[in-house]
Amino acid sequence: MTARIMTGARAPVRQSSVRAHNLALVLQTVANSADRPSRAAIAAVTGLTRATVSALVDDLIAGGLLTEHDPAPRTGAGRPAAGLALNAEGPAGLGLEINVDYLAACVVDLTGAVRHRIVAHGDQRPVSAADSLRALDALAAQARAAATAEGLTLAGAALAVPGLVAAGGLVRVAPNLGWQDVAVPALLPALAGLPLTVDNEANLAALAALASSEGERSFLYVSGEIGIGAGIVLDGELYRGVRGWSGEIGHVTVFPDGRPCRCGATGCLEQYAGQEQVVADAELAASALGIALAAVVNLLDIGVIVLGGAYAPEFDRLRGGIEAELGRRVLTSGLAPITLRAAALGADAAMRGAADAVIQSVRDDPAAWLSR
Repeated sequence: MTARIMTGARAPVRQSSVRAHNLALVLQTVANSADRPSRAAIAAVTGLTRATVSALVDDLIAGGLLTEHDPAPRTGAGRPAAGLALNAEGPAGLGLEINVDYLAACVVDLTGAVRHRIVAHGDQRPVSAADSLRALDALAAQARAAATAEGLTLAGAALAVPGLVAAGGLVRVAPNLGWQDVAVPALLPALAGLPLTVDNEANLAALAALASSEGERSFLYVSGEIGIGAGIVLDGELYRGVRGWSGEIGHVTVFPDGRPCRCGATGCLEQYAGQEQVVADAELAASALGIALAAVVNLLDIGVIVLGGAYAPEFDRLRGGIEAELGRRVLTSGLAPITLRAAALGADAAMRGAADAVIQSVRDDPAAWLSR
């Protein structure tokens, strides 16, 4: 009899895959706990057996991802259990950012604490891509040395750039920097041996906002620098678009016959609400922002807008004008008011998001870290 091949059947689950899943489950349980859970508490929350949890915890401690702390003294009956926490001396993430008027680097440990931060101000527009990245490479080397001096091991690096990024860290275009088809990784030798991710700065800032938000799972993050970008978070996930290039709100047309833009179009939001324009005319900037944001809200039905970058410290000056335009232009404004707030991390959001992305990759797949 001829055997039938069952199409669409699930492949068998390998034991290594089960272990990898359970390691991530235990690590995330500790990371998301308000206190220091015991092994027994983790078993209760996850549904894993105590023996399985104990073995997984031992592996995570041996790999430098968790630490076990002596319990607080108890006055009642019974022996108190030791608590588990993320290891602040374990793997760390290196976050880098290159923007129009500054370069930045930071090191963030597994607990999310910033261990090193440096910002170098300077206009990058008259500088070649190679020279800008050479300067950033020097900051990366300094940050890497600082991490090593503190006993931290970098798990990887991520770079935030104000442009469209393709696979392999190729920046296809960054209009405000004058970049086109720049292969970034090859120009950062200080990162040799480290996994490197290159992403849009607004996307990474949005991820940082998601990590620091209090229950917000869908929002629009708008990063206001000399250029303007947006990160779209829907149901806790970053929406990237088909080619990964979503969020270019700075090139939404607000005044069709308006000022020429570096992108080649006219009347783009960037020309009316960029960092320099906010300083020159906050009222016009707020109006232009409100027009563009209303279009996004009408299209995506987003109820929360977070203003980051240079907008955060100017929030009070911009809020009234933006809300006035939203009230006039959003179809559902009378049914469901829109929440507008300033980003908690301000100008550091993109580089923090970059470092956090590295840390999150370790939390999501500790088995990969343990197998190094």
